Amino acid sequence: MEKTKNTFEALSAINVNAYTEKKSNLTYLSWAHAWSEVKKACPDASYDVVEDPITHKPYFFDENLGYMVMTEVSINGETLSMWLPVMDGANKAMMNKPYTYKTKYGDKTVEAATMFDINKTLMRCLTKNLAMFGLGLYIYAGEDLPETESTPAQAPPTTPAAAPELAELKKGTEDWEKVVKYIDANKASGVEAIGKQLVRRYKISPALKKEIGALISAE
Repeated sequence: MEKTKNTFEALSAINVNAYTEKKSNLTYLSWAHAWSEVKKACPDASYDVVEDPITHKPYFFDENLGYMVMTEVSINGETLSMWLPVMDGANKAMMNKPYTYKTKYGDKTVEAATMFDINKTLMRCLTKNLAMFGLGLYIYAGEDLPETESTPAQAPPTTPAAAPELAELKKGTEDWEKVVKYIDANKASGVEAIGKQLVRRYKISPALKKEIGALISAE
């Protein structure tokens, strides 16, 4: 009988690269697509915005530290929480009034937080919360590809430790379809960067490498 995947295995295998964008060298996953993928895989999923028990507002505030938001996600009987500070585009904590800080390029200003900033952070917090269940977790780990079923499990350590054998990439397979989608979503990274990621996951023949190069270069 085929083993049923648990929630983390099912969600961590989903490739969400087509729904990401890069800002300030960080990769962000669209909350709407993240929630859509989770609900398709786990229809019972639900989430809550955690309110400050004193103010009953959807954020926590400290005069010296700034704003923090929290969410809770429940899937298949398990509930996990996540938190995220409210930050500006330079990832500086936002306060209830503007402030400046020094950089080698001169003084920079952080504007006061608004409800728009808090709402935006709540949805980013939700996305991070969903990653705790597996969806897009590889993004937070600095990876560009999710774990796949074809990635072999490592054998128990030996002396010396043997490197895990890479799965051979072949056209017409599910892995090939994932690679094509990954290339299409990350062409801007260039041949070298994409190639480094792929050879970490797969054993690729010279002929297939040429075809991958053509896909990356194609308009």
